[in-house]
Amino acid sequence: MARALAPFVLIALLMAAWEVACRALAVPVYFLPPPSAVAQALAGDWAGLLRSAWNTLSMALVALLVASLLAQALALVVALSPILERAVRPLAVVLQVTPVVAIAPLVLIWAGLDHAGRAIVGLAAVVAFFPIFSGAVTGLKATDPDLERLFDLYGASPLQRLVRLRLPSAVPYLLEGHKVAAGLAVIGAVVAEFVAGSGGAQGLAWRILEAGNRLQTAKMFAALVVLGLLGALLHAVLEAAERVGLRWWRGR
Repeated sequence: MARALAPFVLIALLMAAWEVACRALAVPVYFLPPPSAVAQALAGDWAGLLRSAWNTLSMALVALLVASLLAQALALVVALSPILERAVRPLAVVLQVTPVVAIAPLVLIWAGLDHAGRAIVGLAAVVAFFPIFSGAVTGLKATDPDLERLFDLYGASPLQRLVRLRLPSAVPYLLEGHKVAAGLAVIGAVVAEFVAGSGGAQGLAWRILEAGNRLQTAKMFAALVVLGLLGALLHAVLEAAERVGLRWWRGR
């Protein structure tokens, strides 16, 4: 019980210190609102914040699905040809290290300025692509050498080796890659919405931008709290899915 309560106790102590400091130092609300003001902003606009959270989450999940399908398909093709892997991996790395804000204007133009949602999904998919691709390629190559020699002994075809040996070996790496990519998809969706600067998507980033332009700092913090809870919830769900997947993988 102490381990379970420790994070909540620490958060409560930090919130209390924050509240006392804001009141004792008479900090202006527009500069740093106390937790009580943030709680009032949450209570006053919880329905709108939930709608915005759903918009952000839905775009992140769509982006994660797109990135997953593309990354796994490319990893399967690359796994059959070492030469193709050497050709594709540098391009994937370049795509990963390129800041999303640098390519956002291009994606916005290609998607259409009236379709900010498409651009946000595309940019989030770009951010989420590499962890899945890298995990899939690493997992497909992380097979037991003894099993590789056994498949050689029985004259297995490349397709049989891929389906019956390499794909099962890649399951833990795929699960971990998806868990990392999910968090990056949320980050990519939020950053892309900031760059898009359009209220068409009406996600949490737009709420933060709108409140910031009006100096409603408490509403900005409220949106940040919802965003943090959204990320924590998604991470917890994926961790549970990873545990279930690994349990199945170990018992197969």
